[in-house]
Amino acid sequence: MAATISETTQFLTYKLGDETFALDITKVREVLDFTTVTKVPRTPEFMRGVINLRGSVVPVVDLRLKFGMTKTESSVNTCIIITEVTVDRDTTILGCLADSVQEVLDLDDAHIAPAPRIGTKLRTEFIRGMGKQGDRFIIILDIDKVFSADELSLVAAGGQETTTVS
Repeated sequence: MAATISETTQFLTYKLGDETFALDITKVREVLDFTTVTKVPRTPEFMRGVINLRGSVVPVVDLRLKFGMTKTESSVNTCIIITEVTVDRDTTILGCLADSVQEVLDLDDAHIAPAPRIGTKLRTEFIRGMGKQGDRFIIILDIDKVFSADELSLVAAGGQETTTVS
């Protein structure tokens, strides 16, 4: 009887609209209740602003806007997921708005299907895979591929400009 080794990964699941998304738990630093976000002028629409996180300025992005959905509306369940995003060897601490956080979920490789191929015009490289839990799908994001290096530099610059203002 041959034993098969299956890698299990933990994911933080959260809702954007009616869809369930997930991030690898190793990319998540913490989850915060929604707080006041200070708007930074001349930043992309999906960048909602910055927050003060224990003395550090952290940019906050609205993943709903980034994915072509409507703006995240503040509710009792709205939260900010603090993540580490690495693009071109640069790591940026980023807050991502979510309608609600669901749970930490263990998924093994057998329950993760490859990202769907939707022609050549639609970018899906930021989707790591589709998790299956019962009869529902969970869109597993590769947070390092959601934003381009240019977008992240704009977002990071917005946060840095705020730190120099007295």
